[in-house]
Amino acid sequence: MSEVTHAAELLGTRIREMRKKRRLTQVMLAEASGIPQSHMSSIERGAMLPNLVTLFRLAAALDCKVSSLVSVFDIKYLRNTVPPDT
Repeated sequence: MSEVTHAAELLGTRIREMRKKRRLTQVMLAEASGIPQSHMSSIERGAMLPNLVTLFRLAAALDCKVSSLVSVFDIKYLRNTVPPDT
């Protein structure tokens, strides 16, 4: 599994958890964030990694900080995943 795929799956799982905690459907979150429902599904499945603007929109729709969405990427994960500067 590639690093990007793994990151997309972790982020998608986090977004799904936050959506369900707020008792929103995918359709409701997609509409509130202004993205197509098909994209919402792809993001939650880890098939698509959202860009920064989409993360902003999702955070606003979920009434949370962007940092809450990306908190799944702790420092240990980042050290093991991000290649060192060359």
